[in-house]
Amino acid sequence: MQHEISALKRRPTGPVVNTSIGPGHQSRMARREEAVQGIPGSEGRSPAFLQAQALCEGPAIPLGHVCFTPGGFLELTGFYRNPNESADIGSNFGGIPFRNSPMAHEGEFRFSARQSRISGLVTAMIDPSLKVSAYGEADFLGAAVTSNNRETNSYVPRIRQLWAAFDDKDLGIQVLAGQAYTLMTTNLSGITATKEQTPLTIDAQFVPGFNWARMPQVRVVDNVAPGIWAAAALEASQTLVPGGAFVIPANVNLTNAGDPAGLNNSTTTYSVNQAPDVSAKLAFEPGWGHYEIKGIARWFNDRTIGRSYDDMGFGVGASATVPLIRDTLDLQLSGLFGRGIGRYGSSQLPDVALRADGSVVAIPMFQTLAGVIGHVYPGFDVYAYAGWEHAERTGALSLSGYGSPTLNDSGCDIEGATASTCQAESRDVKQITGGFWHDVYKGSYGRVAAGGQVSYTTRDAFRGLAGVDPSTHMVVGLASLRYYPF
Repeated sequence: MQHEISALKRRPTGPVVNTSIGPGHQSRMARREEAVQGIPGSEGRSPAFLQAQALCEGPAIPLGHVCFTPGGFLELTGFYRNPNESADIGSNFGGIPFRNSPMAHEGEFRFSARQSRISGLVTAMIDPSLKVSAYGEADFLGAAVTSNNRETNSYVPRIRQLWAAFDDKDLGIQVLAGQAYTLMTTNLSGITATKEQTPLTIDAQFVPGFNWARMPQVRVVDNVAPGIWAAAALEASQTLVPGGAFVIPANVNLTNAGDPAGLNNSTTTYSVNQAPDVSAKLAFEPGWGHYEIKGIARWFNDRTIGRSYDDMGFGVGASATVPLIRDTLDLQLSGLFGRGIGRYGSSQLPDVALRADGSVVAIPMFQTLAGVIGHVYPGFDVYAYAGWEHAERTGALSLSGYGSPTLNDSGCDIEGATASTCQAESRDVKQITGGFWHDVYKGSYGRVAAGGQVSYTTRDAFRGLAGVDPSTHMVVGLASLRYYPF
């Protein structure tokens, strides 16, 4: 994967497009006319889009006035997980069962093709300095209410990313609207959609401590100076509440079941949010490595009879990607701390709990990740990551708070004990993982890559009424074979 990472750092978003312009004193309109006149058969015409046939390069396919770049892969993954989570290729790190559950004493083996992915990028040049792009990416990991494993394994396609962007090269500004990775996700270079530095894991849930989410948003990015980028975004909000023993009092409205008439899923809940999440990021590339400073502000709401409450969450973080040995060994570091940021971590720890009066309160927490990627030789990469997510006790000293010392955890280590005696809530989720990717074939017919990964994850809960610290762990081994036709 070394060639993939290096190429991704260098290439612009989308297919390579010839954007050479005339002398700097020319007006934009003059440059447009000059470019159009250079296209055979364009005499006497003033098209809004330059001819794609004269602009598309590399794998891009000319379609009328635009360039289309197909992408994606076909994958078969086999994995063994102990304990049993009854899960597909995405592990539930924050929900590893304790030993009171029979699942904690079982393992599970599965094959899955659902992480196979399809993508497409459309790019057009309005003139030599104005570019419009549209990108779509989907996999098959969605599970609609009617989906099942009985005969046809009928699961719906899932939108991963679906956005459009407008780039003004003269001003150095990009405006993006649609579903994309949050600004809290570290980039490989600049602040550009499709250049996110996601861990190389096979597990679809990545690694605890990795900051990510994909949601609808509006984003503005400014290349303020060579090697310096600034961005701000309004991102769709959704609040995570504790599961398991957590109880919302009858007089409190914190979440609501989805309304099927309004096209939401009636089998899950949706939070009460009155404002989007607001995120911002600065990225620097001084010539050795890529560095980021980032922050996010969030607003949480609930209502009791006769009164509404709100609380503010925030996150402040930084990341660094450093080439320890050029083209051979890379170091990746990132961290985010604040209140109410559980949604932005792979373990999906809760954002909020309730105070004794029913008012919503953001949970203090942090998330951190360290990783190394070794490029053994072209087409063969190895990697290792260590991640940690931590949450603090918050809110009421009851089932409406989070991590209350009054929780009953006396049965967490006793197989067959009822859930009422294991009211454990996660305090820490930690993981170490490693793996590799190897290009088995790369040529005119695409690329075939084989990969393997092993992870060890621990889940530690708050000490409860019985004075014990419930703890459990999980081991997962995965093997993947992917075919990239494009």
